Amino acid sequence: MIRIDLPDLAATTALAEMIAGALVPGDVVALHGDLGVGKTTLARAVLAALGHHGEVPSPSFAIIELYEPPAVRLPVVHADFYRLNRPADLAEIGLDDYRAGAVLLAEWPDHAGGFAHEPGCLTLRIEIRDNARRAIVDPGPLWHNRGLWT
Repeated sequence: MIRIDLPDLAATTALAEMIAGALVPGDVVALHGDLGVGKTTLARAVLAALGHHGEVPSPSFAIIELYEPPAVRLPVVHADFYRLNRPADLAEIGLDDYRAGAVLLAEWPDHAGGFAHEPGCLTLRIEIRDNARRAIVDPGPLWHNRGLWT
């Protein structure tokens, strides 16, 4: 596990740019953390680094927001699973159809059953300690050769 201090928005943006530069279709960025810790801020920064300009609504109500090329470098599904009652609800939403050939930015992934078992999952736990944010990064096997944290 890698610990990255996020003292300000610039540090969060730098982390997002690093992640965005390494993303490939099929990857999952699983964002964990308490309410208000910065999961959506990081997801927005990843989308911006992928080329999206303009507003990025929180998917809290809609659950899924889609971003397609040419607005972004590759297709992205931004999902917020906070309102899911059980992982079985994913079939009703049709998540697998949306994910085909796309990157998944998943907020509250544990409400969807988690994605850590997927080799392309990059798990980020954002926490606040001593009034400072920190990301604890756990890259899945497919992230090990991407040269981000060597």
